[in-house]
Amino acid sequence: MVDGERRAGRGMVDRSEGFGERLLGVLLDRAHEMPPQLIAPLIAEEVAGIGGRDVSILLQDYAQELLVPLPGRRLLVGEPEVIGDSSAGAAFLRATTVQERRADGVRMYLPLLDGSDEVGVMALTLDTVDDDDLRLLRRLAGLVADMLVTKHAYTDRFFQARRREPMNVAAEMQWSLLPPLTMSVPQVAVSGAVEPAYSIAGDSFDYALNDNIRHAAVIDAMGHGLNAATMATVAVGAYRHARRSDIDLSDIYTFMDRAIAEQFGLDHFVTAQMMDLDITTGVLQWVNAGHPSPLLIRDRQVDRTLDSPTTLPVGFGGQRPPISEYQLQRGDRVLCYTDGVIEERDADGEPFGEERLIRCVNRVEHSNQGVRSRALWLSRALKQARGGHTSDDATLFLIEWHGNTADHLAVLE
Repeated sequence: MVDGERRAGRGMVDRSEGFGERLLGVLLDRAHEMPPQLIAPLIAEEVAGIGGRDVSILLQDYAQELLVPLPGRRLLVGEPEVIGDSSAGAAFLRATTVQERRADGVRMYLPLLDGSDEVGVMALTLDTVDDDDLRLLRRLAGLVADMLVTKHAYTDRFFQARRREPMNVAAEMQWSLLPPLTMSVPQVAVSGAVEPAYSIAGDSFDYALNDNIRHAAVIDAMGHGLNAATMATVAVGAYRHARRSDIDLSDIYTFMDRAIAEQFGLDHFVTAQMMDLDITTGVLQWVNAGHPSPLLIRDRQVDRTLDSPTTLPVGFGGQRPPISEYQLQRGDRVLCYTDGVIEERDADGEPFGEERLIRCVNRVEHSNQGVRSRALWLSRALKQARGGHTSDDATLFLIEWHGNTADHLAVLE
């Protein structure tokens, strides 16, 4: 008997190509060597194969305020959609399909998910929509998202579409350094936001999920402009190198401290906070190098600050820091932020302060949105409360622990 076949009495495996496989397979087969500028017409062609029309690919702009249309042959290029006030924005924030009934049919908005990070939204119109259409379109959107992320590395066109204002060199460096702004698995989700988007310099964050440990770091390099961006790049590079060497958080601090001191001298520094979260048990460990203490959010309000012993900022040769530990409860969120969030001055010249930060957090936490929406709305609320501007880098990084396991995902249904 040929491998993969079953005995006649028990039926044979059907390997014939169905409609859905043919549609997605053609797209996948042709995409490997497809130049980036031909991805759009290829997607439009495949959508037309299921009766769709007026295809738009909407990408998140760098300020995280708009979904901007990707230009391309056979794509419908309209006006940008406001993330907080549009059907496309609802699909983006909720990571779910939104249908809008119109006189000429049903306008579909499908989130483009790179893993769990929202790349943007694919919009198209069908005369009618049934369950088969929905299933096929969701899978098509997943494949389109993967293609866009892959081709993004080969071209500047996607970057240019997302950029709505001039961006300085420091910000270019920082955006290329950042991981995806959002990542989630059943046990934990993280999301970050950076301001000002087009001139961010010394702030950054990084994370990784290695088996059951969620690693994360938030850093703030001294100064502004290119010097701060260069220092932040070295700090994140040193953090990643040390993290990948499987050493503990105190040793990671020591390695980063030495890297900054050797490269920039003892008159330069980076404040930093490095964390490890066991996503199965909820045990959070961290070290603090001159950074603001994170906030613990429980039952939709700030419960406490996670105060801990601290050491000197990275680069100053501080003592090896102690590792602090806290047991999270399921549903807890931990908010890390840089000092630019609370040191910005209002119209009266007063620092924004931690108390007003906590009030903003508590207002946003009463919504039922996911971690991406919470981080985004909190960043906007803080910016508005600071007078609509950010004179210093201001970064938020939110960790949400769910608990449980994800073993069921390895079982095919």
